[in-house]
Amino acid sequence: MSDITLRPLPLTAERFAPYGNVVEAAATVHAPMNEQRFDRYDDLVDVDIETSQHGRVNVSIVRCRTPARLPYRVEMVERHPLGSQAFIPLQRFVFIVVVGPAGESIAAEDLRAFVSNGRQGINYRRGVWHMPLIALEAGHDFLVIDRIGEGANLDQVFLSETVILTQ
Repeated sequence: MSDITLRPLPLTAERFAPYGNVVEAAATVHAPMNEQRFDRYDDLVDVDIETSQHGRVNVSIVRCRTPARLPYRVEMVERHPLGSQAFIPLQRFVFIVVVGPAGESIAAEDLRAFVSNGRQGINYRRGVWHMPLIALEAGHDFLVIDRIGEGANLDQVFLSETVILTQ
């Protein structure tokens, strides 16, 4: 069995659509607010949270302590069956996402990688397989919107094949 090399493509809404939303104030419809001093970009993330098991929306900030270095060995992916999960950078910086289609299982060859343009965030749909967050520099902050509460909302799978994330 040989290694699978995964090179990230530029992150676009079209490419990422099977896995979730790209969060950015780009060419989306916007409206003025506050006496037209601001432009408001609405409905950027499809927040999908299971609330029947005492779940609720959680908004937090995470900061990268240890950056990833490329090439990076992808050994495990995870999914959240009870809710979507959004990561929105609070500073302008590039980060990489590795994703695979939602389902009960995932194969290494089904993984895809995307690199942000430095201004984009992402929202994983409920159940989409993904690599834990990959930041390339320490100190970067993300606003996170996800589910908190009772119930098992994390599944992890160790891949049977080696996936090497490169530039």
